[in-house]
Amino acid sequence: MTGAITRFAPSPNGPLHLGHAYAAIVAHDRAHADGGEFLLRIEDIDGVRSRPELAAEFRDDLAWLGLTWREVPAQSTRIAAYRDAFASLLTMGLVYPCVCTRSDVARAATRLGPDGPVYPSTCLRRGVAPGRDVVWRIDMEQAADLAGPLTWRDERRGGQNARPDLFGDVVLWRKDVPASYHLAATIDDAADGVSVVTRGADLFAASHVHRLLQVLLGLPEPVWHHHPLLVEADGRKLAKRRGAPALGDRRRAGEDGRSVAAELRATLFDTGLSLSDCVDPEP
Repeated sequence: MTGAITRFAPSPNGPLHLGHAYAAIVAHDRAHADGGEFLLRIEDIDGVRSRPELAAEFRDDLAWLGLTWREVPAQSTRIAAYRDAFASLLTMGLVYPCVCTRSDVARAATRLGPDGPVYPSTCLRRGVAPGRDVVWRIDMEQAADLAGPLTWRDERRGGQNARPDLFGDVVLWRKDVPASYHLAATIDDAADGVSVVTRGADLFAASHVHRLLQVLLGLPEPVWHHHPLLVEADGRKLAKRRGAPALGDRRRAGEDGRSVAAELRATLFDTGLSLSDCVDPEP
C-alpha cells in the first residue's frame, strides 16, 4: 500500500451524528485521493458507557453514506498491547502513581493547558505508593528531556514543534479504563499502519503528546490532518450528549445518505473558515 492509510475511530457510547459523518468522509476521501485505504476502528474501552450493539449501527451508517472501509480490531482486543506499552514506560521510570481527584487538581493547578487545569506533579513529589486506587501519570519533564526536541507535521498547518509540556503530567493509565486516549490511540494508529491521522481541530494539541509517546515507544511517525468542526447554532461542536440528530434516525426515515455525503463534500470539505457553520480553532 503506497497511498495514505487513514482511519475513523468512533466510540460506541452514543449514535453517530452529522459531525461524525463529516469526520468519516474527510478520512475516507483523504485515503482514496491517492489510492490509499480507509480503516474503521471501534474504540470500545470506555467502561460501562460502551454499547456493543452500536458498532453494527456505525457500519450501517457508513454504508448509507456510501463509504467503503476495512475494519481493524477493536480496542477491547488490544488491552495486552496497551499493558506492554505502559510497562515499557514504567521500566524507563517515566510514569508514577497518583491519587489526586479532579477537584484536587483544580485546586492545586497554577495554569491551564489544552485539557484544562494542569496537574502540578503533586504525587510525584510525595512519592505515592502503587495501588488499586491510583492512576498513572507521565513525568512530562523527564520524558521530554529524554525524547529531546520533537517536531511533527499537519497537512493544514504545516510543521510544528512538539510541546507536550503544555499538558503537564497527563494520565496514561486509568482506574476505570485500561488506557487513556493518548496512549491507546497512539498504540492503535501504529498497529494499524495509519500514515495520515485525520481528526477534528479540537484535538490538534493532543498531537504534541502523541508525538512524544511515539518517540518514547519507538513507533513510526504519521502525518496529521486536523479538519474543521461542524458546530451548532451557539458555536459549540455537535455532540451526542446534547442530542445532535443521529445518522441512524435519518437513515431509517428514508433520507438518501449519499446525498447527505455529497452535500457535506460540496459545502464543507476543507473550506473551513469561509463557512458560518464550520470552525477551525487555533491550537
